[in-house]
This record gives sequence, structure tokens and C-alpha cells, in this order.
Amino acid sequence: MTTDTASLRALWKEAFGDTDALLDHFFAAAYSPSRCRTLEKDGRLAAALYWFDCSFQGEKLAYLYAIATAKPYRNQGMCHRLMEEVHSLLSAQGYAGSILVPASAALSCLYARMGYGHRCTLRRWRCAAGNIPVPLRKLSPEEYALCRRKRLPPGGVLQEGENLAYLSGFADFYAGENCLLAVSRETAAIFELLGDPSQAPGILRTLGFPAGDFRAPGDGAPFAMYRPLCPGEAPRYFGLALD
Repeated sequence: MTTDTASLRALWKEAFGDTDALLDHFFAAAYSPSRCRTLEKDGRLAAALYWFDCSFQGEKLAYLYAIATAKPYRNQGMCHRLMEEVHSLLSAQGYAGSILVPASAALSCLYARMGYGHRCTLRRWRCAAGNIPVPLRKLSPEEYALCRRKRLPPGGVLQEGENLAYLSGFADFYAGENCLLAVSRETAAIFELLGDPSQAPGILRTLGFPAGDFRAPGDGAPFAMYRPLCPGEAPRYFGLALD
């Protein structure tokens, strides 16, 4: 395992193309060497991943994030080897399962071969702003965490701590009388809407967006994939993909 953040940043940028500003925020708000695992080959960083701690029904889950293999080492089984090592480590540390959000159908197939299955779905939709605004008040990440506990649907995964600290770098949190939401600062994307989905048009009017894309609990498109590490019920809602 490497703790050389310069190498980690270089691999991340090669794999995902993210900005230095986002990486600065991740390594300041969410990174911990204890939640990062790497593989090296020929003395070079070959693959890396990170995870965020979350929980389901009182058990620890690991949200695996930014899984990347350096270009010279792709298609050599490095990702599979890294994932196997991480699964063993997580089991030893008492995690009940691991969860991830694949970015493509091809990655879904890859992770399926590693024991992951689609267990969490989302309702996704796009709508235009309405004429009547919905009153909203801005929340801190800590306030959002407390409100989210009350609105999370059955089978939902708790995401707090470093999850929300990282998300707060590119999203804002709001509450209304019958809704709770996390909103991208860059685009008209509502990462999560908990509560009354019929308020979506009024929410957009309040936020000043002519139209927007929403994600909310519900039966819809497959979203997060889950791999159990011990017997138990699988989660059904995982809402805050840190994309």
C-alpha cells in the first residue's frame, strides 16, 4: 500500500480526468490511508481504490469509490486482485458488505463477476420548473445527516461523516416542509430527493433552474451494486453516489 498522495492523484487524474480542485477537496475532506488500498508492480502504482464508511441496519458497509488501474497495467487482472484483497480486509474488519456504483454497463458486468449484484434501484426523471416555488432552507452537512435519518426509506443506507463532507464540496443541502434534497452546484442535478416527488417543479423554481434531473427512492433503473461479506439482508436504497 502506498501513502504517496502525488502518485494517487496522478492515477486518479489519468483514470477520471478530474480537476486539481476536486482532488484537493477529496484529500482534505475524505481521504484516509486506512480507507485506501493500492497495488504496485515494477515499483510503480498500478491500481488503487478508496472507500467511505456507511451503515445499514446497524452494520458497517464500505462504499468503494474511484477504483482505478493505471493504463500500462490494464487487462492484467490487477483490479480483480485488488478487489479480492479489499474484500478480505473488509471482512476481517467487520464490514457486513461493500457497495459501489458502476459507471457503465461494462463495469456492471465486471463487478458482477466479482460477486456484486444490483440490489438498489432509483427513480430517475427530468422535469421543468413550475410556476409556484417551494420554500427551502439551506442545511449544513450535519443538519442534512440528521434530517436524512428521519426521511430515509426502509432498506436505506446511512451516509454521513466523510460522505457528506466530500459531497459538500460540490453540492448544497436543502429542506422544505415535505422534502429533503442534495443539489449539484454545477448542474441542474438533484443527487437525492427524499420526501414528496410532486414538489420537484416547485423546487426547480426556487433554485432558479428551468429544468432539472432528479434521483429519488423507488423502483426504477438499477443503480448501486452490493456484495455481502456476511449473511444478512441486502440494502435496497443507496442514494448518494459521489459523482
